[in-house]
Amino acid sequence: MEKNRKIVGLCGSLRKGSFNAMLLKVAGSLIPKDIEFEIVGFDDLPVYNEDHDIPNVEERPASVVKFRDALATADAFIIASPEYNYSIPGGLKNVIDWASRGKDSPLMHKPVAIMGATQGMWGTVRMQHAFSPVFTFLNMNPVLQPEVLIAQAQNKFDSDGNLNDEKTISIIQKKIDNLISACKV
Repeated sequence: MEKNRKIVGLCGSLRKGSFNAMLLKVAGSLIPKDIEFEIVGFDDLPVYNEDHDIPNVEERPASVVKFRDALATADAFIIASPEYNYSIPGGLKNVIDWASRGKDSPLMHKPVAIMGATQGMWGTVRMQHAFSPVFTFLNMNPVLQPEVLIAQAQNKFDSDGNLNDEKTISIIQKKIDNLISACKV
């Protein structure tokens, strides 16, 4: 019997009305129905503190254990994130730090697709580039093509969070298809 596949989504913005939350929902809607998709939140995680982690795994906060357990169910990941100060938003980097530490890291060796939406002109290119060393350290399998860099997002999403740009939807679909192909299950 074939194992059920699952993709977990992480949104780098905690803001209500986030274009990246909208983008993640659009991406999730393009995943075939035989693959489970779950967006895992992290707004209750504390700032990373190694005193409560490695080597004292039993001291991890309950919210961190719950978060890592949710990530451990994934065969692959989608990260949709804005770009803050030309890089990864601090909150997202913090949860990656919590999830990446230890031999029991739920991120290691898994495929990941990254995408981003911004109101500016660069479409989160620097944030996506900033993830390269993170993915290398975790020996993750980043799905690099096609790049999903949504500039001027305010003109591409309607007030209900629907993406109204068919070319962008097509690019996201190709990215999702390539992520699914990268899954080894």
